[in-house]
Amino acid sequence: MMSYPNVHVLDHPLIRHKIAMLRNVDTNHKLFRDLVSEISALMTYEGFNDVPTEEIEVQTPLERCRQTVVKGDSIVIVPILRAGLGMVDGILGIYPAAKVGHIGMYRDEITHQPEEYFCRLPDNIEDRLVFVVDPMLATGGSASAAITKLKEHGCRRMKLLCIIACPEGVERIHADHPDVEIYIAALDRELNENAYILPGLGDAGDRIFGTK
Repeated sequence: MMSYPNVHVLDHPLIRHKIAMLRNVDTNHKLFRDLVSEISALMTYEGFNDVPTEEIEVQTPLERCRQTVVKGDSIVIVPILRAGLGMVDGILGIYPAAKVGHIGMYRDEITHQPEEYFCRLPDNIEDRLVFVVDPMLATGGSASAAITKLKEHGCRRMKLLCIIACPEGVERIHADHPDVEIYIAALDRELNENAYILPGLGDAGDRIFGTK
């Protein structure tokens, strides 16, 4: 895969440690869900590196001073249902003032093409920085379709946060949406014939919610 300036692989020992546990087939759904949330929180640190900010005055025990804070009402998190829900609490734990929208996409098991079944977004989303979140970036079809839908709603600035990605998915997003920053925790080898990431971690939605 070519190196793209809008792709950021968050190579950190803590993230690598948690991803090793996440991949393990013996990790139960409770621990898996906790790990997804924890990795999402760690990714938030980098993803928020250039969010809108403003200065406010703060009264310390000794004097008043000016401090920089994240600009209120500037952040929206949009998980791609259903697996993306697993990342929301980790991000909100770091920045609880964010608003949350939802886009429902499923991948047709035969065509592997994304199908939308739900969309509910906060008002004035076009004025905010939107974090689209999904644990897996496989073919990139669902993420690309979700970003397209958000652009149709007027969103001008977006970032995509995915825990595991493969080159095919990254290249799809870069080709379809070169203006979107992509943050991933691990870049895996490839897709198999069933469009699953290798080595991957299986179906993230099933493992988060314990449905298999």
